[in-house]
Amino acid sequence: MKSILYSLFLALLFTSCSKKEEVDVIVYNAKVYTVNSKFDTVEAFAVKNGKILELGNSKEIKGKYTSKEEIDAEGKAVYPGFIDAHAHFYGYGQSLQTADLRETKSWDEVLTRLTAFAKTRPDGWLIGNGWDQNDWADKAFPTNEKLTALFPDRPVFLNRIDGHAAIANQKALDDAGIKGVQKLVGGDMLSQNGKLTGVLIDNAVALVERKIPSPDAKLAEKIFTDAQKNCFAAGLTTIDDCGLSYLAVDFIEKLQKEKKLKMRLYVMLSDEPDNYKYLFNRGPIKTDRLNVRSFKVYADGALGSRGACLIHPYSDMPNKSGFLLSDQKHFEEVARKIAANHFQMCTHAIGDSANRVILNIYNKILKGKNDQRWRIEHAQVVNAKDFDLFGKASIIPSVQPTHATSDMYWAGRRLGAERLKSAYAYKQLLKQNGWIPLGTDFPVENINPLLTFYAATVREDAKGFPKGGFQMENALTPEEALRGMTIWAAKANFEEEEKGSLEKGKLADFVILDHDILKSTPQNILKTKVLKTYLNGEKVYEAK
Repeated sequence: MKSILYSLFLALLFTSCSKKEEVDVIVYNAKVYTVNSKFDTVEAFAVKNGKILELGNSKEIKGKYTSKEEIDAEGKAVYPGFIDAHAHFYGYGQSLQTADLRETKSWDEVLTRLTAFAKTRPDGWLIGNGWDQNDWADKAFPTNEKLTALFPDRPVFLNRIDGHAAIANQKALDDAGIKGVQKLVGGDMLSQNGKLTGVLIDNAVALVERKIPSPDAKLAEKIFTDAQKNCFAAGLTTIDDCGLSYLAVDFIEKLQKEKKLKMRLYVMLSDEPDNYKYLFNRGPIKTDRLNVRSFKVYADGALGSRGACLIHPYSDMPNKSGFLLSDQKHFEEVARKIAANHFQMCTHAIGDSANRVILNIYNKILKGKNDQRWRIEHAQVVNAKDFDLFGKASIIPSVQPTHATSDMYWAGRRLGAERLKSAYAYKQLLKQNGWIPLGTDFPVENINPLLTFYAATVREDAKGFPKGGFQMENALTPEEALRGMTIWAAKANFEEEEKGSLEKGKLADFVILDHDILKSTPQNILKTKVLKTYLNGEKVYEAK
């Protein structure tokens, strides 16, 4: 009898020891880039309750866990979900509802596309986005005579690719109450022979833009969900949306509570009194899908429209140096207010003068090394004497590598050879703090984070120009670029303990690609496709 009981005990013990734990997802037979501190790779991991439970080799994980969803990666590369450290998620969704004017080769092509689009949107304001006169043969800003002739009774507003300039027809100018040239701080209205051309630069843009009716709730939901769909397809799991209103934050919360919006968003509120009042009174907002703790301030405009503020005049237009969008007193007052309330300040600065102004204000307020993680967005043209101002006050340069490969065709004309050497200087900026977050600035650039990786490491465009790369002394290594798109981007958002790498206890955000971009040739990086995207262990995209 004792022997029988002993046998039963052993059988029960063996059964209990060999029983596998049920988990939500198992990924195995993969090359998993954990992007941990050692940049380890593993074969497999298990996911439970939206988080990474354990990582190891395939035999260990399969032997210990079981799941209804087991993914045989067939040797494919798996990465942490990509994070875009600087983008315009809502703006991108809006652009999907408007005329696409990107990559047009002339003003006439813009008008042709717009006319075709107008047939699908017969009423109300006619909006378009993405034209860039630098892509046209004459490189000149357009004038609005043809636009007014085509649409005499309908307001038309067409944003330049960078969002820092636009052209409006006469009806739109009339509706905005603009009768002639107005002098503006931080803005310009272009004219010929005393007559407005319809081109508006920086702060002048808002004079017309504010007259465009806001979308209703149905359209606003579509804007967010359309953007989400395309971002998931690109392998993006967190987006930094740079410059929203508190009303947009309220709407995001509503959509997320209704489970209509799953994308993780790090939102910077724009530099407006109502936004400061809202967040200072409410305090930081933090859920697993929404983080609001920062403000986006604009120091200057864009290089392409000559609104970037330079220390010395533009090489191709010696009578212009660009301009600050507010006076320096405003920037310092805002910085002190944000610091006093313990929030993060993120400032758009393109030109070397704008970067110098903001860097000096940051250093004055922050007083040396710190962990406030104040950011300069773009840090595009930095005077050689000013780079150390980043490191002295632990200021984060948040950069977008595809700007370099888009602008390299004409940036030299704007800046001159000597000044160009300290522009798009990502390696030099990386050395300041030992880490650097990367983004795209979409919809200014393509949303595809693989183009970010390519531009950061190869520094050529898709056509292979220039051969050997653009200012390769400032290229990033593949490891640095991947960290910039994952863990360093998370760190810029104070989120490195919860995401940005595939480690035990972190959120199960990951992407499976058909090529290993860290081992691929430049041509194969461009051909790489996203196979699957997971957020919180839930599949949110799968290639057809």
